[in-house]
Amino acid sequence: QALIIGVKKGGTRALLEAIRAHPDVRAVGTEPHFFDRNYEKGLEWYRNVMPKTLEGQITMEKTPSYFVTNEAPRRIHSMAKDTKLIVVVRNPVTRAISDYTQTLSKKPEIPTFEVLAFKNRTLGLIDASWSAIRIGIYALHLENWLQYFPLSQILFVSGERLITDPAGEMAKVQDFLGLKRIVTEKHFYFNKTKGFPCLKKPEDSSAPRCLGKSKGRTHPKIDPDVIHRLRKFYKPFNVMFYQMTGQDFQWEQEESDK
Repeated sequence: QALIIGVKKGGTRALLEAIRAHPDVRAVGTEPHFFDRNYEKGLEWYRNVMPKTLEGQITMEKTPSYFVTNEAPRRIHSMAKDTKLIVVVRNPVTRAISDYTQTLSKKPEIPTFEVLAFKNRTLGLIDASWSAIRIGIYALHLENWLQYFPLSQILFVSGERLITDPAGEMAKVQDFLGLKRIVTEKHFYFNKTKGFPCLKKPEDSSAPRCLGKSKGRTHPKIDPDVIHRLRKFYKPFNVMFYQMTGQDFQWEQEESDK
């Protein structure tokens, strides 16, 4: 009934863990990648990956790469055209740096962010074919989804607000999914070490749940000029995205990046 379709490094894991605290939601923890990598395995395979649900419960999964996969909207639409779609978006510049940071932790030998970000550094030409940058051109990807799904079936969650006001964003998510607002501020506490909210322990388990070591990594220092150029590059696409969604995510207001 619902899918978290994006975006990578936007806050999809945090959202999934928070919504799983709701008794009427059953979600698979791993990313099934059915509508991009495993589609030829067929619907039965997908069904078997999913958790068993009772009548009245919502079955969910999250695979952030769906948002940027050309075939995904058509495939999802042909499976269940009423599916509700959730996209967690965050400032494309910080998202790109976070994406790079994740790759760097796995492959320390890759070139610097600056080298990868530019086609031509002297001319300041951004390399939009590099996936870390391409994913953040949200308007471009959204256009693809709007050919199959009405805007009313898509919820855009702010990755920034998921950190500053998790309960507020979760209220919107629960309303969108037609659920009672059960996940509220009493489910969260702010973890100072991590720098983001964590889920308090549910009644049935003893430990509070924080996202793993791979979350909240320290970003490498990026040349401010590069950040400035990236902001300039993204600005028209951001504005287009705000117009398409009818929501202003205020990424232009953040003069200084965390």
